[in-house]
Amino acid sequence: MNARKEILCIVGTTASGKSARAVSEAHMIDGEVISVDSRQVYTMLDIGTEKITTEEMEGVPHHLINIRDPKENYTAGDFVRDASKLVVEIQSRGKVPIFAGGTHFYFHAFFNGLPHSVPANKTLRDELEQYSAEELYKRVCVADKRRGDELDPQNKRRLIRTLEIIAMLGKVPIWDEVSTRARFARAGTNWIILDTPKDKLRERIDMRLKKAFSRGLIEETRNVRAYVGDKRLNELGLEYRIIGEFLRGERTEESLFPALCAKLWQYARHQKAWLRKLAQ
Repeated sequence: MNARKEILCIVGTTASGKSARAVSEAHMIDGEVISVDSRQVYTMLDIGTEKITTEEMEGVPHHLINIRDPKENYTAGDFVRDASKLVVEIQSRGKVPIFAGGTHFYFHAFFNGLPHSVPANKTLRDELEQYSAEELYKRVCVADKRRGDELDPQNKRRLIRTLEIIAMLGKVPIWDEVSTRARFARAGTNWIILDTPKDKLRERIDMRLKKAFSRGLIEETRNVRAYVGDKRLNELGLEYRIIGEFLRGERTEESLFPALCAKLWQYARHQKAWLRKLAQ
C-alpha cells in the first residue's frame, strides 16, 4: 500500500479479534493504529472495554486510547476532529493509518460526515431520560427504522440524541447518497471485515466475559461507579450498567454472567447486520 494515499480499516463484531489483527497488519505494512472505540477513549475502563494492553500492542503506536476522563463526554465530532489530525500526522511519517474498532457510528462520521446540526433540547432530554434504553430504541425504530438499524440499542445517550434530531427534522438525515463501501474505495481506503461465524462468536463472547470477571470486572465497575456516579455509569456501556444493577442490589451476582452474555450477543447480532450492509 502507498502510505501517503491509503488508509486501512478493520471492522468487526465484539470479540472478533480486531485489535490483534490491527497489530499484525501494522507490522506488515508499517502502520499505526487509530482506535475507533467510543469507550476505550476513557481512562479507568480497562477490563469492561477489553482495552489492549501495552504488551499486546507489540510496539505498534496506538492512538485515541485513554485520552478522556470518564466524567467527560467524547462525541463523534471529537473523534472526526482527532482522527483527521492523526491521519495527516501518521501519513507525514510515511506510515499507514489503521482504523480498528467496533464503533460503527464513528466510521460513518469520519467517512460520510456528521448529521445536520440540531441544537440540544433540554426539556425533551429530561423527559426521555425517564425511559429505559429498550423503550427509547423502540421509539427510534418506529420513527426512523433506517437509523434504528444503525444504532446500539443499549446506548441511551445516543438514542436520546437521535430522538432529539427526529423531533426537529422528522428523521435523521442520510449523510451521503454514496454508500460507505463506495466512499471507502473512492478515498483510497482498504478495509478488512471480520465477520466471525455465529457459533464461534458466541463461544468467544462467553470466554472473553469469563476472563473479564476473573480479571476483576466487578471491582473495576465498583471503582468507576464511585468516581462517576450511577447516571454516568449507565452511559458507559452494558457491562457497567448491568454490574451497576448488582452493586445497587437490583440483581443477584449469579445473574450477571447470563444477563451479560445475552446482551453482548444481542449487540453482536446488531453489529453483524451493519457488517452485512457494509459488505454489499
